[in-house]
This record gives sequence, C-alpha cells and structure tokens, in this order.
Amino acid sequence: MRHDQLANTLDRAVEQHAFSGVISIRQNDTLLYERAAGYADRSNQIANTLATRFGIASGTKFFTALAIGKLIEAQKLDFDTRLSECVALNSLHYAPEITIRHLLTHTSGIPDYYDEEKIDDYSNLSVGIPWYSLRGPRDYLAVLPDEPMKFAPGERFSYSNSGFILLGVAIEELSGQRYQDFVEQTIFKPIGMDRSGYFAMNQLPEQTALGYIEETEGWRTNIYNLPIVGASDGGAYTTVQDIATLWQAFWSHQILPKALVDTYAQPHVKAEDRRGQTYYGHGMWMREDERRNREEYITGYDPGVSFRSIVNREAGRLISVISNTSEGAWPILREIDAALR
Repeated sequence: MRHDQLANTLDRAVEQHAFSGVISIRQNDTLLYERAAGYADRSNQIANTLATRFGIASGTKFFTALAIGKLIEAQKLDFDTRLSECVALNSLHYAPEITIRHLLTHTSGIPDYYDEEKIDDYSNLSVGIPWYSLRGPRDYLAVLPDEPMKFAPGERFSYSNSGFILLGVAIEELSGQRYQDFVEQTIFKPIGMDRSGYFAMNQLPEQTALGYIEETEGWRTNIYNLPIVGASDGGAYTTVQDIATLWQAFWSHQILPKALVDTYAQPHVKAEDRRGQTYYGHGMWMREDERRNREEYITGYDPGVSFRSIVNREAGRLISVISNTSEGAWPILREIDAALR
C-alpha cells in the first residue's frame, strides 16, 4: 500500500472511531504515518500532540523485565534465582520453588491480585485498600491474595500482575533503590527516554494525557480507578518517540547484552486463551502468522488506557498506538493490520 493510501485509510479510521491518542508507523528510517488526535484534557479541550505523554498500563512490564536484566548483567541474580532468596514473604504461602524466570514469563502460578479470569467490570475494579495508597511495589504486598497456588511453578502460562509486583520488590531489595528510580536511572536516562516516567496521577507534568472512561452519562477520568503512581506491573507514562527509542536501544544491545536480548525475545511459553500462535518470552509477547512471520510486541490495558507497540524485524517495521481511552487503540490496530496485509 502506498503512503497516501495508508494515510487516507487511517485518517478515515481516526474519524470513524473518534480515536484519541497517537499513532506511529515506521519502516526502517522512513516514517509511514504519524498522527495525534483527540484531547489530552477534554474539559479544557487541550489536544493530544506527538509529544504528549500517555499511560501505557502493562506495557510497563517490559521496563521491569529490562530492570531485572540489568541486575542479571550485574550478577546480582540470575534467571534461576529463587524469589525467596530476594524477598521475604512470611505472610504469603507461595511455592518456594518460584524463580525469577517463572515471574518474568508468567509461569509462576502465583494467584493474581488483578486476575483477569475473575474480573467482570474493569472500569470499577477495587483492591481492598485505597488506590492512593499504592505508590510502589511494596505497597501491593497488602493486596496480594493469600490463596493456594494456581498451579505448580513452570507448569503453564497464566498472566500475573502479582508476579511482576514481586519482581519490583526484588529490584528494590537488590538495588537499594525505589523501583521507579532504578528504572529511570538505568534505562530511561541512559538511552534518552527523556519524557518517560512514573508520575503521580494527581501531579501530572505538562503535556500528559488524562485517561478517559466512556459511560452512558458521558466521559470520566480514570483517576479513581488506578494506583496513584505506577509500579512494576503497570502505570508508567511515555511517548511514541520514547517507545521508538526504547526498541532501537533494545535491539542494538544498548540496554542489555546480546545474550539477554536473544533470551528475552525467544518464545518461552505458549500463551493460553489467545488466537493463533501467541507466545510469551521474558517481559514481551511474540506472535507468528500462518507463514511463520514473527512479531514481538508489548501491550497494555487499563480503564482509560489502551496501548500496543509491535515490531516486525524482518520487515523493519514498528507500529505503536497509544490511546487515552479504554478501547481506543484496538480498532485502529485492526485497521492498520488490514491495510498492511
């Protein structure tokens, strides 16, 4: 598809779906399409721009995985290190065999505090304590379920926010720093992700989008539906340019050495309840089509947030869609997929 055809198709999709957020499609050094649409602040009609910072929900898990990689590189732990060697979980009765690899690949079997198999209404989820109490990974220990393991460690895949919270606690224990500070100082700053960070929802910096939830009565913000500060399972803010910077630095081994990059990007476990050949590596997803073309991606969903960034290394293509609405990214991604096919 020619550039002008792709632009016309996506411009129509943006209008048709009333998209709010940013779309970026790059192929090698060529920018195929990039556009911001909608409002960062609906009440004051402040428009989204290409420089707007957006929440990316569980896309943050990739940052956590990279932070663990930095500790592996520093020989402070390895994939086979047991969680119990890093974190004291005296009040929770989880299997002692759980390793860092189990947590990174969602194969730990730890019961999830945000279990998608049990949630009916994502836009009104509560966790038993006020959202404003959750400012770092340790704060979540109070909400991790003291329940039986879902399965023995390593037995299968089951997406676990709790597992990534525990990785955040391990990062704090081994680094002696706040999780957020460690990510910002060892990943964001060295590679130039200058507009990314873990911002308090009631103290957002300039050019940061509020997240919006659609209801029959109209739109409301998500400030009462998410932790006040993002932690190791979700909630960081970034831009499409910073995401492009992240991928470039990752694949060129500026963040982690080649051996770790190869491990992270290798399919480790078949993901359950997903269409097609979908796998999870270490902090990132992989998908293969019928011709065995593979894409790696990171993704996130929260009330007022939808995000996906997809890399096709064979085609040299990067697609990133970030929306400050709960469902905004998904129809745009379907339109992009259909157009490029």
